[in-house]
Amino acid sequence: MAKDDKKNEWKEFFWNPRTREFCGRTASSWGLIFLFYLAFYIFLAGLFTLTMYVMLLTLDDNTPTYQDRLATPGMMIRPRSEDLEITYTKENTESWDMYVQALNRFLSPYNDSVQEQKNHECTPDKYFIQDDSGNVKNNPKRSCQFKRSILEDCSGLYDRYYGYNDGKPCIIIKLNRVIGMLPGKDGQTPSVSCGPRADDTDKMGEVVYFPRNGTFNLMYYPYYGKKAQVNYSQPLVAIKFLNMTLNTDINVECKINANNIPTNNERDKFAGRVSFKLRINSRN
Repeated sequence: MAKDDKKNEWKEFFWNPRTREFCGRTASSWGLIFLFYLAFYIFLAGLFTLTMYVMLLTLDDNTPTYQDRLATPGMMIRPRSEDLEITYTKENTESWDMYVQALNRFLSPYNDSVQEQKNHECTPDKYFIQDDSGNVKNNPKRSCQFKRSILEDCSGLYDRYYGYNDGKPCIIIKLNRVIGMLPGKDGQTPSVSCGPRADDTDKMGEVVYFPRNGTFNLMYYPYYGKKAQVNYSQPLVAIKFLNMTLNTDINVECKINANNIPTNNERDKFAGRVSFKLRINSRN
């Protein structure tokens, strides 16, 4: 009997035909609860939408309100390889062809014809500042031409192998983009310098820079962001190694020389500098 009574209690809990209650509540009670939660969640959704709308009014589509990137730009090399090591045998085409192809792909947007079509011929040695006029946004902003031919012997136009076939390879340095950065103070033009590390002083040999003196011209700064400056072309510096010691590892470090960019941050090895290993093997 006790089991039957308990069974009947459960049945009446789910549906009581006498009081017409479902799970202990009448239809009107369930309806009121449903209307309460419907109104409650509509209010929450409306509050969230209003908050997002007000927040979006404070944002600029072209310029980020907050940047989480470091103020000190990083440096990187091209061709980029695993662990920043470039090793090849100059007599073996297959060992260095991948580096040549990587440089061709990287430099293709810098073709002179492409730059002349998309970008502006700027005044050298002067920041290309394009301020807004009050509430009128000066967008899209123009970008300065950086022609591939500026890299001369390391452009791939005169030597399609970038020197890799005769043991005089080219390495291209780029400075990472930082919105609004003005490298150099008092008109000083930032430049790149590369040298051997540790015990490799007598192994690296002579290097030449393109453009001459390894400079990043001031006219490529400031950078205004990907959306505001769609056609922006980062300035590059190419280093050509002329007489490196063969069949040995050589550790090279390149730094940016600018009086407002520190390069001694031990926590970030790529802040204003980059280190890589270069080895040119020869069977002769």
